[in-house]
Amino acid sequence: MSTATAPAPETEAPKPPSNRRRKVTRGAWISYGVLIALALIYIFPFLVQVATSFKSEPEAAENPLGLVPQHWTFAAYDQLFANSDFPIWGMNSFIVTVFVTLGRVFFNSLAGYALARINFRGRALVFALLVAVMAVPGVVLLIPKFLVINQLGMYDSYTGMILPLLADAAGVFIMKNFFESIPASVEEQARIDGAGTFRTFWSVVLPMARPAVMTIVILSFQGSWNELNHFIISTQDPALTTLTKGVAQLASGQLSQGTQYPLKLAAAALMTIPVAIVFFIFQKRIMNASAGAVKE
Repeated sequence: MSTATAPAPETEAPKPPSNRRRKVTRGAWISYGVLIALALIYIFPFLVQVATSFKSEPEAAENPLGLVPQHWTFAAYDQLFANSDFPIWGMNSFIVTVFVTLGRVFFNSLAGYALARINFRGRALVFALLVAVMAVPGVVLLIPKFLVINQLGMYDSYTGMILPLLADAAGVFIMKNFFESIPASVEEQARIDGAGTFRTFWSVVLPMARPAVMTIVILSFQGSWNELNHFIISTQDPALTTLTKGVAQLASGQLSQGTQYPLKLAAAALMTIPVAIVFFIFQKRIMNASAGAVKE
């Protein structure tokens, strides 16, 4: 007696990828290609800058866009430190940038918290004026700023370089919006525990605003390090020259003869290092830190 064997289950053939999936994949590759092309276009001038700083003067004039120097040399960097006040410029920029960054973090946070949480007469008007200031081009305010600095006796001093930059409208706007996103119940619990307004701001709300604070640190450091117009109208003493002002003098040929492309681009390349370091250190700390703040 023969036993009948059950037929083997049929295996389903793999379904071919749908047209929609193919379109999505094709679209993703096109997007990546466009982004890579834009990134290369954006970074190419920086690569030319770094490469030219290691070239000799004749090679820089003969092949200005070459990314690989034929003969590597540090002559431009040696000349920059030997024949200019680059270390003094760097020290002045460092002093101004540190004080301005700390001041903006503190004063922008205070002003943003006041506009977000404290009910006072004219708060809406103050915020409207703040937005209006953001719409005014900075170059329009250079002459009034110079007159104020000169009348207050702060011209040609660190005070005149630092004090007008200790707060900015954009930073206050960022902090105000972030403080408004923090639950008000956190502050109510702090007040129940006996904390005053400043203590609530300093010990409870400000630590929760770490993402906004890190953003202010990056923007303030970058903005004050790269500032030029304000330093032009606030100082004329060579001992107070900052990097931006000194490199601008190099670029205009005031400190050298000829094109001096390697010398100028070496100074510009060194200027970018502190900003890049600060960005890569603090950009990892930009995150949402307000979760879990409310006590159950």
